[in-house]
Amino acid sequence: MPEKPFAAALNEQIANEFAAQQQYIGAAVYYESQTLPRLAAFFYRQAVEERNHAMMMVQYLLDANQEVRIPDIEAKLTHFDDVVAPVRMALDQEQRVTEEINALFKLARDNGDYQAEQFMQWFVKEQVEEVSIMTDLLTIVERSKDSALLVEEYLAREKLGEEQADPTAPPAAGGAL
Repeated sequence: MPEKPFAAALNEQIANEFAAQQQYIGAAVYYESQTLPRLAAFFYRQAVEERNHAMMMVQYLLDANQEVRIPDIEAKLTHFDDVVAPVRMALDQEQRVTEEINALFKLARDNGDYQAEQFMQWFVKEQVEEVSIMTDLLTIVERSKDSALLVEEYLAREKLGEEQADPTAPPAAGGAL
């Protein structure tokens, strides 16, 4: 018998994705309060992306006729010591999510749950991109910490995080809003 059913573990991940959404909103609010609109917009977009990841997981559980639990979310940070801290927090968060996604993939594989394993493949690929984007952004923010407007220019020029929707993404409950 598996240690934990995949559906129970996926429900825990739904909570993690919603928590990530809320923390990205907290980062966006911080940048908005610092009059850094492009950094704020970047994190608002990241929040929507995390919400959509949670809703993809919700749809999978609905399709698999499994229970869905929508979690309570704790309050998140909206104040940081400097412009670097929210990006550092985001990279740490994405690295943690990568570990969580990999554990879900392994659980599905170890349980012989081929549908769950196939579902998780997209998230494994997505986490490579998420960590890469946050790593790049952290490098830029650290280099420009004394002049955050340089980060704003970088985001305007590079359109970081503004990629088009991935047509291979799993469907989200309620549609990707």
